[in-house]
Amino acid sequence: MNNAIARTTALLSTCAFLLAGCGGGGEPVAVTNSPNATTNNTATDTAATTGTLSGAIPIGIAVAQTSNVALLGQEQVAGAKLAEKYFNSKGGVNGTPIKLVFQDTSGDEAGTINAFQTLINKDKVIGIVGPTLSQQAFSAGPIAERAKVPVIGPSNTANNIPEIGDYIARVSAPVSIVAPNSVKAALKQNPQVKKVAVFYAQNDAFSKSETEIFQQTVKDQGLELVTVQKFQTSDTDFQSQATNAINLKPDLIIISGLAADGGNLVRQLRELGYKGLIVGGNGLNTSNILSVCKALCDGVLIAQAYSPEHPGEVNAAFRKAYTDEYKKEPPQFSAQAFAAVQVYVEALQALDKKSKVNKLQLPELRTELNKQILSGTYNTPLGEIGFTPIGEVVQKDFYVAQIKMEKDGSQGKFTFLK
Repeated sequence: MNNAIARTTALLSTCAFLLAGCGGGGEPVAVTNSPNATTNNTATDTAATTGTLSGAIPIGIAVAQTSNVALLGQEQVAGAKLAEKYFNSKGGVNGTPIKLVFQDTSGDEAGTINAFQTLINKDKVIGIVGPTLSQQAFSAGPIAERAKVPVIGPSNTANNIPEIGDYIARVSAPVSIVAPNSVKAALKQNPQVKKVAVFYAQNDAFSKSETEIFQQTVKDQGLELVTVQKFQTSDTDFQSQATNAINLKPDLIIISGLAADGGNLVRQLRELGYKGLIVGGNGLNTSNILSVCKALCDGVLIAQAYSPEHPGEVNAAFRKAYTDEYKKEPPQFSAQAFAAVQVYVEALQALDKKSKVNKLQLPELRTELNKQILSGTYNTPLGEIGFTPIGEVVQKDFYVAQIKMEKDGSQGKFTFLK
């Protein structure tokens, strides 16, 4: 009997150690459990194990590394990793390094829910950066809210994201602020624009939210909305919708979708003879679109919440690190992921000066960290940002860029308009 108990105890100890390890192939991050600690791994109630941190501070990164959304998620991974290296080189959190724990959300809600549950219950992260899409945030955000785990959305710009809960914030400015800028820039380039055609991905929450803003902007500018064409983010053939729109002779076309579908739609519009201006939404705001529509990407206008030329020490360091690593200018999605990690680091630094973070029980640490995040201001690559009491980002600097391509389509870049 005693031998059986001993074997059972050893097995439980081994399991406890494995559960405390980081996911995503990282080194283990120990969580010292109290005698009364409990864990609940159900899908609806993700109560965290009580314990304190030991070793590097784990921050979860839940973005799309696979699927058709990976064109955006891979840029977020790059930005987050650069932030980890940069802030650890400066001492991390008052001498304690951070450790990013990556979980792939893929491109759907189920993958995001699984990633959030794993980061919260298995990896014991203090907070999460993610997900990539607003559609995913609406599904997984409530899980983190119930577990009282802070979430910072790096690219969730649909309406009502912060309203998901008290623990949900974002560093990505809402589409209602950003999107109209690109339409106004189009009108500045061609004041003769009268007719507008709109395309949007009907299966994506963000695209549906963004197109409402675009359509309202068209009306506010006194333009004629001649057609609204719908598609799916998984579509590759847009011949029917493109032909229907072109037959109405629009002067401007506005697209709300993602990089792969949006890039293919741009390409097919040009191949079918459309020569007018094209405005792309935030889902097309990635250099990965250039390989999809190549030379036919030329001229597309996209509103921006980030400029590589923004002044400031942190942005200069981020820009240099990114260009050294990837041999091109950093995109918005990388800058926003960097900024999200930065917010965690600087909020942890401030909190640690009040109460040592490695002395706080994990649930208390998450709660106090969430309060600190919302009360701080941060000089990021995006400029100075802060948060409203509900977690909405406060940002003042915005831009519009136009894609400029080499004639052979081999290279291109985002050129920022004055």
